[in-house]
Order: sequence, then C-alpha cells, then structure tokens
Amino acid sequence: MKPMNLLILVDDEHSQMTLGCYGHPVVKTPNLDGLAASGTRFADAYTNCPICIPARASFATGRYVHEIGAWDNAFPYEGQVPSWGHRLQAAGCRTTSVGKLHYRNAGFPTGFDEQIIPLHASNDGIGDIYSSVRDNLGLPVRRNSDRMSNDAGPGESSYTRYDREVTDRACGWLAEEAPKYAERPWVLFVSLTCPHFPFIAPPEFFEMYPLDQIPMPKPHPSGDQSWHPWIKALHICAPYEDYFDEEKKRVAIASYFGMISYVDANVGKILGVLDEYGLRENTRVIFASDHGDNLGARGLWGKSTMYEESAAVPLIVAGPDVPSGKVSRTPVSLVDLYPAVLDCVGLEMTDEEKDLPGESLFEIADGPDEPDRTVFSEFHALGAKTGLFMIRRGNFKYIHYVDHAPELFDLEADPEELSDLAADPAHQNLLRELEAALREVVDPDEVDRRAKADQAALVERYGGREAVIAMGNSFASPPPGEKE
Repeated sequence: MKPMNLLILVDDEHSQMTLGCYGHPVVKTPNLDGLAASGTRFADAYTNCPICIPARASFATGRYVHEIGAWDNAFPYEGQVPSWGHRLQAAGCRTTSVGKLHYRNAGFPTGFDEQIIPLHASNDGIGDIYSSVRDNLGLPVRRNSDRMSNDAGPGESSYTRYDREVTDRACGWLAEEAPKYAERPWVLFVSLTCPHFPFIAPPEFFEMYPLDQIPMPKPHPSGDQSWHPWIKALHICAPYEDYFDEEKKRVAIASYFGMISYVDANVGKILGVLDEYGLRENTRVIFASDHGDNLGARGLWGKSTMYEESAAVPLIVAGPDVPSGKVSRTPVSLVDLYPAVLDCVGLEMTDEEKDLPGESLFEIADGPDEPDRTVFSEFHALGAKTGLFMIRRGNFKYIHYVDHAPELFDLEADPEELSDLAADPAHQNLLRELEAALREVVDPDEVDRRAKADQAALVERYGGREAVIAMGNSFASPPPGEKE
C-alpha cells in the first residue's frame, strides 16, 4: 500500500443504522453515502466501549478499555499508553486534531503536534465522577434526566455552533496548512460532536424530517418494560424514558436525524476541500463514530448497552488503493483504527504493536470477507450495575452480564434483537463457545472487580460517595470556552 495522507472524520453518538448507506429509509446522508460508494463500508463495525471517553481512549491506543483502565468518563486518556499519534510524531509525520478529543486536557502529550479548538473532559478535566459510584449501596439516580426530552427541537446549541467552527477550521487547515507538510504523510483528525444530545438541530435540517413521518422506536420485545435485570438497573439510574411521551419522541428523533444530516453536510464541506485543492489523489479517508444511541428503542436512550443501536457504529474507508463500492462483512471495531493509521502512512508495526488486538482496516477492506472474525466490547460506566461485555462472531452476538444471565442474538435471522436465544436448549453449545471466546480476551469477573476498585478509589479521592453525589453528574461535556 502506497504511503499517503490520512483524513480521519469522527462524529459522536451516531448509531450505525441511521445512515442512508446502511439502509435507513428516512435519514438523508448523501455525502457519507457517496464516500461509502467510492470506498469500502463495514457492515458489522462496533465500538469497544459504548460511552465517549473510554471509546476514544481505545481507538487512540488500539487497546481495550480493561487494558488501559479507561473505565468511564472520569478516566480520560492522558498519553501514558502510546497512541498511534506518538508513532507518527516519532516518524516525522504531522499530526493535527480539530474538534472533540475528550482526553484529560490539552496539556498532556497525547500524540498530536497541534490541537485546534479541542473539547476535553468536563469539569476542567476531572470528568464525570458520578459515573464511578458503583458500590454495594447501589447506583445513584442521574440528575437532569428530563433534559434529554425537554432540550429537543429546532434551533442552535453549543454543539451545533461548535461543529460549524470545527468544520471551518478543518477546511482551513486542509487549504492552508496541508501543503506545508508535503514531504511526509500527515494525519488530520477531525471530530464533530453531533448527533450527541441535546437533540437540537439547525432548523433547516430539522425541517427535513416532518414529525408525522418519523418512525417510532421499537418497543421492548415483551411489549412492556420488563427489561433484563441489568438493563432495568440502567434505567433506574438514568430514567430518560420516564420523561418522554409520543410527541417528545418524535421531536427528539427528528432532531437526531437532522443533526446527522448536519454532520453529513459538514463532512461534504471538508471532502469538498480535498477536491478543490487536489488532495484526493494522495489522501485516504476514514469515517467512524465513537458509539451509537439507543434513541428510544426498548424504552432506552443514550448509549451504555450492547444492543446494535448503541454498540454498532458506522465505519467507512475510502481513497486510493481502497476497494470501491465494497461492503465488507468482516466484523471490525475501533481498535482496528491504530494499525490502519500506521498502514496508511507506511509505518511497519513494531513487535509490541503486533500484539495489539486490531488489524488494519485497509488490509481487511482489501481482503476476503471473514465473517467469523471475533470483535469485543465492554462497559463499566454510567448505570453499569456490573461489568458488561460483548462478543460478535459470525451471525451471533453474545452479551455477558457479570452476575446475571447472558443474552444471545442471531443477527442474521433477528437483526432487531427481539428474540433472546440464551435459554434455548438448541443454542447451549454455541453459548458456551462464545463465552469461551470472551474468556480468551478477558476474565470478566476479575475485570469487573478491578474497575470497581479503581472507581471506588477515585470516588474516595474526591471525598467519598455522598460528596461525589452532591457534586452532581455531567449531562454533556461543553465545548471549549463554555460551561455546562
């Protein structure tokens, strides 16, 4: 593969199924659809943790959350574990970020030569310690849960304004700065905050989705709210659904769709600069999201689950030497980004890096489908009563809840995940095989204990359970210069 520049485009909380190229019947994403048509789209792509800060630490380092201790939104990346950015810097490649990173703060050496208007952890880099309260006294109820439904509709938010500036600054960098680094490949990491809640879309994008045409979210398979016990504990902690009626759901979903179209328009502007300045011929592109959003499915909002709405993410690669118009059925995850970056700019993996769990997305795109490849995700944050783990292999997804019964879904026969096969006698051998595959990656019980111990120690450093609860929880990390 010829070494060349790389443009990484990332948005936030974007459910894989809400793009035109992934088959959504309503959402309009012409620029991302065009990118997918010109390159390779991964049909089965996943986050390694369905919440912002751990997911971003994972795709920076190419390591799973339990390997680096990035348990929740109070454990931001600080640069001690090497990132792909560090490797590029050592090789003399320019690394620049524009937009959301969600690390500790801009003062840590995280692998970027320059951070342009970065968004980092809330509370001046401390993060959301509220999520770390996971002791035997129970999960505290999240405050301001009504904001999910009340802060919705057409308008402008700090996120939509921020994304406009991120887009402008990214376009400016490509036009003015990229030519200065022609001797070595550069990597530009552009990270937008939409469609992360609050569900507020610029009016022209909100109006693209008439409320009477908004598809309502699927109900719980049982027809009521008799969730899995782990999911019920999540809802008690973050009771977003309690504040929605049908009208508010339509407004929130229309806004979410509008923000996705807004993301698409911003992506189109950035890709347009590649064309305008002749950069397409020597620049590859990766588009991905950090995780998805349940968006009312099963009565759940936000992320924090291993269902497809939350855990599956869009992932597209395009550019020179990338197969055009291909849909890869090899399961992939965000840890595959690290080797893909090195592959794109022409750096060989070191012996230590060869032990990373990921493989280059470009190599996977160029190869035959390997549907039995195993991918892994985990969760130890907001509303997690115990550790949550997922294995995707072939048509099947295995969800492991520490101290609770597992779930098993055949995504080929049951893409909506409405029929849990974990108790089906005909699937017990498969259930054991997938649990064994999980335990090859991680000891879930040991990791659950370690995560809780680290979180308990953090809570104690800030005065203990009651003091942290009194501090309150974060709703959404503010852009630079703004308070939540």
